[in-house]
Amino acid sequence: MVLSRLRIALISGVLASAMAACQPQPPPAPVPTTELLAVDTPPPGYPEELACDNVGGQVVLAMTVGVDGKPSSVEVFRSSGNPALDKAAQEGVRGWTFKPATRAGQAQPSRLQVPVNFNPPQMRPQSCFVLDEKRRRGG
Repeated sequence: MVLSRLRIALISGVLASAMAACQPQPPPAPVPTTELLAVDTPPPGYPEELACDNVGGQVVLAMTVGVDGKPSSVEVFRSSGNPALDKAAQEGVRGWTFKPATRAGQAQPSRLQVPVNFNPPQMRPQSCFVLDEKRRRGG
């Protein structure tokens, strides 16, 4: 009789485990999607001659940020009208770093447009006077 009770308890335990395994399990929690995040985006260098000559403008760049968080392509979307400013903007943003966007936990490339403004300094830097002197002497 003790053996029968032990068998019944054992069979009951096995049946309970089997039934629990048949119960629908809740789906895994979805992995949140994240947006592209700027990590290190210093302003591009302003060409000294253009700053001294009071030349400024805005360049709008179209760029793709790869899954490694670095720009994989940088193109002029809208020019400033000055090729030297456009080139400085492109070269400057190529060194930027981002935390890539993710979908379902996987890094994704991102496309974005970036305006880069070059505003001439309010006060003329001392280095401009040296540049003026070089120009005056023909150098």
